[in-house]
Amino acid sequence: MTVLTTENSAAESTITVLPQSGYTGAEITGVDLADNLSEEVVGEIRRALLKWKVVFFRDQTIGHAEQIAFARRFGKVTPAHPYEEHPPKGFPEILPIDSRRYDELYGRKRTSYDSSWHTDVTALVNPPAFSVLRADILPPYGGDTAWTNLVAAYENLPAELRAFADVLDAEHTFETRASRGSSRADVLAAKPLRSFHPVVRVHPETGERALFVSPGFTRKAKNLRNLGPRLSSALLEALWEEATRTEYTVRFRWQPGSVAFWDNRATAHLAIPDAGHLGHDRVLYRVTIEGDIPRGVDGRESESVEGDPFYGA
Repeated sequence: MTVLTTENSAAESTITVLPQSGYTGAEITGVDLADNLSEEVVGEIRRALLKWKVVFFRDQTIGHAEQIAFARRFGKVTPAHPYEEHPPKGFPEILPIDSRRYDELYGRKRTSYDSSWHTDVTALVNPPAFSVLRADILPPYGGDTAWTNLVAAYENLPAELRAFADVLDAEHTFETRASRGSSRADVLAAKPLRSFHPVVRVHPETGERALFVSPGFTRKAKNLRNLGPRLSSALLEALWEEATRTEYTVRFRWQPGSVAFWDNRATAHLAIPDAGHLGHDRVLYRVTIEGDIPRGVDGRESESVEGDPFYGA
């Protein structure tokens, strides 16, 4: 547990960082995200985030504007998503994670667009650095989210496998789940996203090495550069299994006022698909922060095959 006492012109506050599992996740108390946070508080949140990869806040009373303002303290906020055409009016940065929309788009109620382990939008050549997710409408039970620590997954691989993974590149593509011929499928087909990323990326702030493979974006291609599909598939399956071992994960139960803030460069996450079949709605709102172009262990950069970088402001 880390406790930081800060003073500002209004009052003294105490921030507490409470780890939630052995490798991943910490809850931060003593912070009101609606406030104009001091640089000291922002710095402490960032340090906790870099160490624990995802941090959680409870009992927050913020809306779209406050969520965006908080995110801006950590970098440039991007538009909602490369394929989002209908963000909330007046808030182009907000991506609704809304079961009601998925029911319309895909013909069945889902609690999330992607119900597999994934790192956000890695089909981009510069995937988001951070994501901030805020709860709005929640089912009475179910609909949790889990995160896994991709640095821990890499560090616990055998040395020989780490050395082999260090030199590999994987293809990441954005796969549509919309019905063929639908307007959604047409939008995705008109603006394809495809990139090659190092399988092991070096974190630009901590220098840590992380497995950068994401079933949600690498499963369709199953392509490791210079390796055939059969070998690529077997190796990726092994790395996915390692990356999502239970001991590297943390599971977060959403409550009214909950906010999760994670490092997209060092984690993958899973929207656990155990609520959609119950008929309950689940609505959360996400904001993302502009990311860098990943670099591998030898300094090589990711390469875009299709699609442009995604910048914020």
